[in-house]
Amino acid sequence: MRSLTRLAALAAAALLSANASAAELRIGVVAPLTGPSARLGSQVKVGAEAAAGAADPASSLDVVDDGCSADGGTAAANKLVADRVDVAIGFLCTESIEAAMPILKDAGIPVITVGVRTNSLTDKKLKTGWPVFRLAPRADEEGVAVSKILVDLWRDQLFAIIDDGTIYGRELAETLRSDAEHAGLSPVYVDQFRPQLDNQIALAGRLRKAGATHVFVGGDLEDIAVLGRDAAGMDYQLTIAGGESLRSAASDVPLQPGTLMIGLPEWADVAAPAALAAIKAHGAEAEGYALPAYAAVEIATRAEAVSEEGAPLVDSIGKGSFDTAIGKVSFDMRGDLPANPYRLFRFDGQKFVEAVGE
Repeated sequence: MRSLTRLAALAAAALLSANASAAELRIGVVAPLTGPSARLGSQVKVGAEAAAGAADPASSLDVVDDGCSADGGTAAANKLVADRVDVAIGFLCTESIEAAMPILKDAGIPVITVGVRTNSLTDKKLKTGWPVFRLAPRADEEGVAVSKILVDLWRDQLFAIIDDGTIYGRELAETLRSDAEHAGLSPVYVDQFRPQLDNQIALAGRLRKAGATHVFVGGDLEDIAVLGRDAAGMDYQLTIAGGESLRSAASDVPLQPGTLMIGLPEWADVAAPAALAAIKAHGAEAEGYALPAYAAVEIATRAEAVSEEGAPLVDSIGKGSFDTAIGKVSFDMRGDLPANPYRLFRFDGQKFVEAVGE
């Protein structure tokens, strides 16, 4: 009887020890809390705090301002090492995370970034050995999605490809043109237009003369809205598609209903209600980086919960599949999301609605 009592006591002590260990998970949160990006950094902070408070057991956060700079990233990393955090989340800026990663790698601290898209961050992972994962899409995934979606969708359409001459617009347009060509498709019109004009009547006229019924515009919201308005004013039925720049601030010119966007979902539209409520309880809206930061904390805490004793946390993150506020998340060998997160949306006159089955 005494031996059974002793075994029960030992089991209870082990359970308490395990729970204490889980409760001691320290998560570093790195974000720009001052400077021009402070509003975005506050979204990361709110999301992380809401998730940590909702976790069972609650996680301990160490919030650090990196100022979106290399010096800030170095200082943040040194502080997290000194504070002995187990994992870091956040990071919105390439300069900051690239300065921080060598320090965090040496300390064995894995990182989940919610905002850095630079391809090289994970492309050179085999060379650097950086224990980094990202919830943000890669920089090249928008162009890949534009091509994949529109080449399939417009295979039997008379389409044009135009761009505004910016690096962003030109790269999207050129990726689509090249992939269309490889698929045996030829646009009826390709051009670079002059952006930021009060009207695009001449451009609409050239598109109509070329016979285009559909056009992809590598450009911003304002130019796409103006082109749509002017085509409609000419009684020209033109389907316009653009990239995620259509998610930018509202244009002075209303966007035409039916405009297509290849972009990311609004996380608040697909998030778990409990996460939305937790963020709201912190007196904030679930906008921008709040929900990805919430999900990053969930991944960290759940990876810790399933981690084998003595095993590096980075292994549990890299090999796991996690149910989060923004859906199921896992990572490929580079630390990227295994599936392209961009989707096709159609503007219904008020908002963008996912275009399913088109």
